Amino acid sequence: MTESNKIRNFSIIAHIDHGKSTLADRLLLNTGAISKREFRDQILDDMDLERERGITIKARAVRIKYRDYILNLIDTPGHIDFTYEVSKSLSACEGVLLLVDASQGIQAQTVTNLYLAMERDLVIIPIITKLDLPTADPEKVKKELVEFLDIDAGDIICSSAKTGEGTDEILNAIIERIPAPQGSYEKPLKALIFDSKYDVYQGVVTYVRVMDGSIKRNDNFLMMQTGSQHKVEEIGIFNPRPQAEEDLSVGEVGYVVAAIKEIAQVKIGDTITQAQNPASEPLEGYHDVKPMVFCGLYPIAAKDFALLRDALGKLRLNDSSFVYEPETSASLGYGFRCGFLGLLHMDIAKERLEREFNLELIITAPNVVYKVRKKNGETLEIENPTSLPSPQEVESIAEPYIRAHLIIPSTHLGPIMQLCQDRRGTYKSTEYIDQTRVILTYEIPFAEVVMDFYDKIKSLTSGYGSFNYDFIGHRPSKLVKLDVMINGEVVDALSCIVYKESAYDRGKSLVERLREVIPRQLFEVVIQAAIGSKIIARDAISALKKNVTAKCYGGDITRKRKLWEKQKEGKKRMKKIGKIDLPQEAFITILRIDE
Repeated sequence: MTESNKIRNFSIIAHIDHGKSTLADRLLLNTGAISKREFRDQILDDMDLERERGITIKARAVRIKYRDYILNLIDTPGHIDFTYEVSKSLSACEGVLLLVDASQGIQAQTVTNLYLAMERDLVIIPIITKLDLPTADPEKVKKELVEFLDIDAGDIICSSAKTGEGTDEILNAIIERIPAPQGSYEKPLKALIFDSKYDVYQGVVTYVRVMDGSIKRNDNFLMMQTGSQHKVEEIGIFNPRPQAEEDLSVGEVGYVVAAIKEIAQVKIGDTITQAQNPASEPLEGYHDVKPMVFCGLYPIAAKDFALLRDALGKLRLNDSSFVYEPETSASLGYGFRCGFLGLLHMDIAKERLEREFNLELIITAPNVVYKVRKKNGETLEIENPTSLPSPQEVESIAEPYIRAHLIIPSTHLGPIMQLCQDRRGTYKSTEYIDQTRVILTYEIPFAEVVMDFYDKIKSLTSGYGSFNYDFIGHRPSKLVKLDVMINGEVVDALSCIVYKESAYDRGKSLVERLREVIPRQLFEVVIQAAIGSKIIARDAISALKKNVTAKCYGGDITRKRKLWEKQKEGKKRMKKIGKIDLPQEAFITILRIDE
């Protein structure tokens, strides 16, 4: 058992690619937690995807010994899609290291994560990283931090995780500035679950931070939100590899194994307490994670449906924020409707399915959750455009709105404001960080940013813009369902819910794009966009033609006419029974309609 006054729990928060994982590596190396022989870049990032993309997807925890103190580092993801995972990790800490890139300065996700830390009254240690870069301008970034945080310049630490400069100063600041955990050994056990992962041999491994009391091997414990009881089979710490211990007490961070086979029984943010002597109330701040973006996943080969079902089940075991349910599409066959936290989360999940389970998938256009109020008073949550009731039954449709924070160079203010207005954004405020950069705040329908908004910002600002958002609820909008018909048949996988005033332009663009990607057939292919029974756009792909009269040399014209009529009848018959296999590009088209 470690004295709680000798423990420091901290996290590292930063924008994507501001050196979070590199600093974690350096802290482990400098304190001897890992040897030079064991060292590799991004040591806390286990997945190949994390290492290839240079991002952290899952939270990690590791114990560091420095002087006679125990430092528990709880690593967090940096992308907006994983904000809930960040907030739970911060709940297990007393302080944070705020990293800001010496060449890029304060970015949108830096601000969001900083506010998350401030809400929890955590001690903030500002650090300017990447001093070794040739483009580094630490003095300029220091001025930004002084103005933004209202702190003394002397509180800011300058470092380079690559060279090791400033690492000892950071370690000493953690001990001196971050307070020891507050908790009582005598009170009933309260431990926060801030993460979990699935192990094929051990079942669900829960990552916990003990707030009060203690937990040891063979204890029976209760999860207060789910009400499930389990027996501790193994308990331990991360050093940085898992290391079994006899118990965990106030302030300590570690893992608990209890042969839990269903990850649904473990909720991030839940409270663990003793089954025999439970705490009176759980820790604050728990809520279920709700997916915000939905899409359809279908195997290209119908025989792979069972493989996809098994793969989704295994992926769900390691990612509790991902949900799925089976669905059937007339055009794509059997597949699944999947819910994700955001577009990056969707992209990561699809890539993991294709890579780890060797599947070839078609992904339909992502869409958000709409709230539909019917005329009979019933309220529905619509995740799939095909589930939208007919216009005659609908009284109103509400769509989710976000408050978007964009940090951009002031020279690009005009184009970015125009982009936000084109996406139905409502202007809220402009704040200048310094003479060259501003924070723009807009309220925008989430459906307008879910496709390519972030890419557009990067493109318009030459890569210098950053974007972050938080949800502010649903608001009524004039929305309609846009259907795509091919030869009179609705292709349900291409249906989408759009703003009424932009429906005509979107339908026209969609039809034009589909005309380019659908291959020509032996019969004419008619592509139409429709709202209800009203056709708003039409185009056609002409049939492949064969010169059936090539063998006729001269002679009576009636012979040629007979052959042409016979050909025309054949094409009519083929159009009735002919089936068009839509290529993958047809579904990608709907994603790139605004380019």
